[in-house]
Amino acid sequence: MPAQTSHNPPPVTPDPGPEALRADARENRERILRAAREAYALHGIDVPISTIARRAGVGVATLYRRFPTRTSLITEAFTEQLTECAGALDEALKDPDPWRGFCTVLRKVCAMQAADRGFTHAFLARFPGDTAYAGERDRAEEGLALLVRRAKEAGALRPDFDVSDVVLALLANNGVANGAGPEAAAASRRLVDYLLESFRAGPATGPLPPPAGLELDRLGGTGRGEAEEWECAGPHRRGASRPRTSPLTP
Repeated sequence: MPAQTSHNPPPVTPDPGPEALRADARENRERILRAAREAYALHGIDVPISTIARRAGVGVATLYRRFPTRTSLITEAFTEQLTECAGALDEALKDPDPWRGFCTVLRKVCAMQAADRGFTHAFLARFPGDTAYAGERDRAEEGLALLVRRAKEAGALRPDFDVSDVVLALLANNGVANGAGPEAAAASRRLVDYLLESFRAGPATGPLPPPAGLELDRLGGTGRGEAEEWECAGPHRRGASRPRTSPLTP
């Protein structure tokens, strides 16, 4: 009589279920957005998609499944800043003091810019197509033009001020955000108040914020070294804190 042999079926791998799959997809999405914000802050919004995918530890195909276009990724990466910027603009337009409203918006946007350099590139970029970002950008331009007109009509803003001077101020502040390192927030505040005093109609009044304590060696720039350090870091460091570049979009 043949000996009986025991037969153990292969272990069955449990189905992860839709909840686990959704959790995995959410984790991938957050990693992509985190890597995108870091990349935009260091390199601007023209950084290759493949670089963002590599830093996020996902494949390019996975990135495109979550964000089918480059514009959709940029828009999602800066949604929070856009919402905050739009809210500040709405509040400024409601302010009965046109000069105060104008100052509030410029200070707010420049502070956001100093906190996240990538937002500058996104805010100043013009995206093709009818996107939510493009709509917010158009609304921001209209709101800024209205703020400038109201401040001029109130006699608070110098008559030769042009709305394009707002962009000039953002570009100047972007230089501070790129070059001032850990002192960027303080340097930005002082620069903005200097600019506002020059924009005001009539004699300058009021003290400036305290100096940022910058030295001449800051003119050599440290952004490139930080960018190279970030680029050379392997995917195992994606959970580490981003290089400290500075304390708005865009």
